[in-house]
Amino acid sequence: MDTTALPVFYTELDARFTEHQAENPKELRRLFHGRGRCWPGLEQLTADWLGDQVLVSLFKEPEPDFLAELTTGLLAFSEQDAWQQSGGQAILVQHRSRPKSPIEVIWGELKPEPVVCEQGLQYQLVLGRNQNHGLFLDMRLGREWVRQHAEGKRVLNLFAYTCGFSVAAIAGGAKQVVNLDMAKGMLSRGRDNHRLNQHDLSKVTFLGHDVFRSWGRLRQLGPYEVIIIDPPSFQKGSFALTQDYHKILRRLPELLAPGGQVLACVNAPAVASQFLIDSMAEHAPSLQFVERLDNPSEFADIEPEAGLKALVFVCQEPQP
Repeated sequence: MDTTALPVFYTELDARFTEHQAENPKELRRLFHGRGRCWPGLEQLTADWLGDQVLVSLFKEPEPDFLAELTTGLLAFSEQDAWQQSGGQAILVQHRSRPKSPIEVIWGELKPEPVVCEQGLQYQLVLGRNQNHGLFLDMRLGREWVRQHAEGKRVLNLFAYTCGFSVAAIAGGAKQVVNLDMAKGMLSRGRDNHRLNQHDLSKVTFLGHDVFRSWGRLRQLGPYEVIIIDPPSFQKGSFALTQDYHKILRRLPELLAPGGQVLACVNAPAVASQFLIDSMAEHAPSLQFVERLDNPSEFADIEPEAGLKALVFVCQEPQP
């Protein structure tokens, strides 16, 4: 990380924050995405607005002079009119390369469990316990797609995490949603997310299971008109993307209703969208590629294939 590049970060942060405050100040949003490599020297730096807190994340241990200058610049940011008028409560720095990813309070007081808003829906975040707070902001348009395509449908949400897709599906009128994830604690937070939005939990099923040992149960609860697959790139002992994704794809025809849709996602920089297209053609040839969803504009990347890939496929109707 380059200390001399920090003035660019301050300029971008000021501009994006002021712009967002004028448009939709309560909506959480990525303000600076250095990971997209559009700003040399700042590739390991991001900044997010969480409704009333700014969270700056460092993905690599900085040199002491970089951290000192960053702290000075963020304190100066706290004195700007836009910040003072926003009602902001804290400016935070998360050290993601350190054990347990600790959060340093630069200004104000940390709210460790903020309730945030995205497209009118509420989500509970948890700051300071893990690297990730509970909602991946680059998937905003994916959640919007699910909300737009869920009405009256049965939805299967694989690798559900904190059930962001499920919340969007029920908000979009889904008939039933099945969430599956090995991490029962994350599913519990997903249940809380539904409660925050006053959703009817009789329409939502939570399965704390290994997907590879759950095909029979998933078939019993199906078939589904929408299936979402958003796996981790690597989860020790349970999932490796390039080795295991095909095991899920080959099961899709037995889980999908005719004409059903699949939103299949990859968020590994080294794995291109063509991997999914080719894998689907090989292991589930009845599913046809339709489109790749756009990523939010604030997640611009110098190499688009390095960012999130969210691809839509449709199960072709059987010929009479």
